[in-house]
This record gives sequence, C-alpha cells and structure tokens, in this order.
Amino acid sequence: MRKEAFNIPNILAFIRLLLAPLLFLLLVNRDLPIFEGIHESWLDFFAAFIFVLASVTDFFDGYIAREFDQITTLGSILDPLADKMLTLAAFLGLMMLNRASPWAIYLILTRELFITGLRVNAVASGIDISASWMGKVKTVSQMIAIGFLLMNWPFGEILLWIAVFFTLYSGYEYIKEFVDFNKIN
Repeated sequence: MRKEAFNIPNILAFIRLLLAPLLFLLLVNRDLPIFEGIHESWLDFFAAFIFVLASVTDFFDGYIAREFDQITTLGSILDPLADKMLTLAAFLGLMMLNRASPWAIYLILTRELFITGLRVNAVASGIDISASWMGKVKTVSQMIAIGFLLMNWPFGEILLWIAVFFTLYSGYEYIKEFVDFNKIN
C-alpha cells in the first residue's frame, strides 16, 4: 500500500525546515532594521522559543509517524534533514555570538556529518542503523545545551561539552554497529 507523502508528520518536518533559517536569522542578523529597538535578551527569548517549537515538532512528527503508521520515504528524508538544519542553525549562530566553543561545534558537526554519511551508506547496503538509546541521549543533551546557550544562562558551556561527550560516544556506537554488521556478513 502506498502511503500518502502529504501527512501530518511530513508537514511538521517541513515546518521545522522553515523554522531553522528563521532561528539562524535571529542569531546572526541582529543588526537588521526590523530588530531595531528590540533588546538582545528578547531576541534570545524569540530564538529559544523558535528552537523549542521546532524541537516539539520533531517529537510529534516521529511519534505520529510511528503510532499511526505514517512513515514515508519523503519523511525519512525530511526528518533528519530538518533536524540537522535546526542544530546547524543553532550551533553556528551560537558560535557566531561567541556563546559556544568553536571546537565543541566542530566536533559535534563533524560527527553529525560522518554518521549521516555512514547511515546513508548502511541503508544503501541494506543495513538498518536506527537511532539508538544513546543517540536519543545525544539529541536531548544537545537540545538542553542549545536552550541554555540561547538564553545565555549559566552552565551553558558545560552542558555543551557534556553534549559533545554524548555526541562522540553515540557516534562510536554507530560505527561499532556498522563494523560489527560488516564482520558478520
């Protein structure tokens, strides 16, 4: 049975795709005339609100797709793309605001790109490398760190380095799973 590509999970992923550049705009173009007279803390708040809203769409698109059997090929492309665009917008914007260590961002983004490539290769080889429990911990730790950094709250940098640890460790698990699968076959 062919599943309809125009469904709620895909619409939510598409909304996330649109929110990512808006988040980036709020972080890196604070000198635009439309932001004149708006205090920086309000721009932080709006950026954090957009990030939380986008993160909520991420939770619900996955939940609805699984619970109501609305997983589509388009959704399997849109969802990870929207996730990467959102984290990329947040991390690069925060780095440009000097709120996030360039090394931490480099390590996170390098892992994300490498593992995305690994997963594409795995899928092409017929290997299913689904998100692991540690992958979910990685995502939550990144979201918390981004939230703290967006709001310019204390401990944001510490939380970022904790997210780096979980990001690299979950990357190690994906690589190990891929290598182990290839040893068996």
